[in-house]
Amino acid sequence: MGPATRYLNLSRPFLMYRGGELPEIRVAWESWGKLNASGDNAILVFTGLSPSAHAASSSEDPEPGWWERMIGPGRPIDTDRFFVLCINSLGSCMGSTGPASINPATGQPWRLKFPELAIEDIARAARLVLEHLNIDRLHAVIGPSMGGFTVLAWLKQYPGTTGRVGLISSACSATPFAIAIRSLQREAIVTDRNFRNGTYTEDEWPEVGMRLARKLGMITYRSSSEWQRRFGRSRQDYFPATLFGMRFEVESYLETHARKFVGQFDPCSYLYLSRAMDMFDACDSDETLKGLFRRSFTGHALVLGVDSDILFPLHQQRDLAGALEASGSEVSFHALPSVQGHDAFLVDFESFGPPIREWLG
Repeated sequence: MGPATRYLNLSRPFLMYRGGELPEIRVAWESWGKLNASGDNAILVFTGLSPSAHAASSSEDPEPGWWERMIGPGRPIDTDRFFVLCINSLGSCMGSTGPASINPATGQPWRLKFPELAIEDIARAARLVLEHLNIDRLHAVIGPSMGGFTVLAWLKQYPGTTGRVGLISSACSATPFAIAIRSLQREAIVTDRNFRNGTYTEDEWPEVGMRLARKLGMITYRSSSEWQRRFGRSRQDYFPATLFGMRFEVESYLETHARKFVGQFDPCSYLYLSRAMDMFDACDSDETLKGLFRRSFTGHALVLGVDSDILFPLHQQRDLAGALEASGSEVSFHALPSVQGHDAFLVDFESFGPPIREWLG
């Protein structure tokens, strides 16, 4: 983690949403801008499955962040006006406590002995950072993809704590298609001969399973029309051809991304976060989505989606916007035209930047 990353260490038990507990936790976070005197200009950003808390660069860490063109002075989430916090998810391997962390009782990584993780746990761990900073009410809470799930988990557990909610390429729960893809990703990892029921080592990493899981993910993060435009049927010569593959440019693209990911992310963290996404349902404690919003939020909501997203299809964002409107909130809903699929929020800033800037006023 870079020098800009800060850590909250909690040395008391953290009770998990679905049972079990962690004897202690650490939560990694980064911030940009300054908290004003009245403490009401804070914006909380939740991440997708794999990013760290490093959403943007800073003087302490000039490395570009995962949402670099969205957060900063004069950018859509303007750090000249707002105090922006990004918190690494509990369960991740990017600084916060997760399955890759050391279990103090054994001195070994938690791995599969980690208690079941829920999206609600991620929101609750983030709340501890805000309490540490004495922030009671947020100007806005925003999250893309899994981060949108975490925003909804935040509203479920902490109603009335923000006047603005941003749900980007997200939903109230996963579709059967998304669950099917993630179940295949998990199967690829746990059936890798090096996984060994979670006892893999640095020298014998479940690399094949992680590569396949990442490739499956990459296929769902983009759209077929983008593949057509970018690659067509172009041949590749970066990697040696295999008996039944590595002939086409699109194959080398997937392989490059898969190889980069293998060393960056812990397999068990991936499994736990992936399952938490499948299990999440914003309505499991309220009768309807409208009921959840009526109980927990009054303000200005932003809902963004793209028409080429197959992982969180546009009808899911329409459902969110409809329920927010029906519960009495002001809603800005944008169905953005982008060929870049689910990943558009990470790359298509010309489409996503303006509505976010406008929503934040």
